[in-house]
Amino acid sequence: QLQLVESGGGLVQPGGSLRLSCVVSGFSLDYYAIGWFRQAPGKEREGVACISRRLGHTNYAGSVEGRFTISRDNAKNTVYLQMNNLKPEDTGVYLCAAHFTDSDFWAGMKGADFGSWGQGTQVYVSS
Repeated sequence: QLQLVESGGGLVQPGGSLRLSCVVSGFSLDYYAIGWFRQAPGKEREGVACISRRLGHTNYAGSVEGRFTISRDNAKNTVYLQMNNLKPEDTGVYLCAAHFTDSDFWAGMKGADFGSWGQGTQVYVSS
């Protein structure tokens, strides 16, 4: 019933850009904050960005501040992550996740707060 599907990953050179998409189904975006996370082999999952329900407040990890932008298109049930000026340390599997909330402002990035997860899309930044 709850489903999130990521796409848009790939191989890109340092300084390049990618736009990831997260298509959601089975629930309304009006009730969920949507976050982007990433995970490299052997490392724990890291919160990257989050957008709150309805009002669209955003939060970013310090390592991506000013380079990444999270946005939402409710008509398409899709959340995007625009990634600019990519660096090798941005390499990893990127996953989107949903958090059920009654707050229009909540935009946290702790993985334990999110109940539904996608399968991920691979991003590899290398020369």
